[in-house]
Amino acid sequence: MGRLWLLAQAPFAAFRPLQAGVFRATAPFMTPSAAYGLVLNLAGVETRAPGPEATTRMRDDCPCLRIAVGLVGSPPEVSSLYQQLHTYPVGSSGQELKARTHGAKYWIVPVRRELLVGLRAVVGVECDDDALLGRVSAGLRGEGPARYGLPFAGDNNLLFDRLDLLEAPPEARWYARLEPGAEPRRGAYRMTVGINREDASRTTRALMAPLEVATREPPEGAWTWTPRAPPS
Repeated sequence: MGRLWLLAQAPFAAFRPLQAGVFRATAPFMTPSAAYGLVLNLAGVETRAPGPEATTRMRDDCPCLRIAVGLVGSPPEVSSLYQQLHTYPVGSSGQELKARTHGAKYWIVPVRRELLVGLRAVVGVECDDDALLGRVSAGLRGEGPARYGLPFAGDNNLLFDRLDLLEAPPEARWYARLEPGAEPRRGAYRMTVGINREDASRTTRALMAPLEVATREPPEGAWTWTPRAPPS
């Protein structure tokens, strides 16, 4: 099984679970699902299923990767900002505003959004397909097939300022699973592994926390099949 190591750095990032409301939280670090999407974006692999549905579905034949994410240096700071949220209301609320916007979204509410400041993460990828790993390297050089959109740091208005392939991983505090009955660790969070936009109850998560001591190689508990384990 081939391996790839990717160092990702962003001044601002946000990795949000599926949520609604006027407060939009972020995970404290890059999730395995976000790392998976980043790797496939660089490789030029289309994950969106075709179809007329309003909800973007993921293709059933997307490759399964083993992903590990590790914190390099200091953890990112969690900050927040206010932002206007433009949406369509449910029911008849705000109907008097509809004509004034000439077809645009007319329901505007202030929301608070969390974001991470100073993200520095290492992503480990294991895959049986060496060609796929090679496409990641080609994508970083601006070669290979065209891809959809830019690689972004969670939210599509937050971009990475560095993406570097490494020959070996740096020392990092790897996010590893907390098994039932294990001693709790600071920073535990249910990290998103596989997203199902049609049915949020089928989104998969894993309870993970950064290890107390930085190591170069991720332990077995830090590797997660994303978005799902391959059929045996």
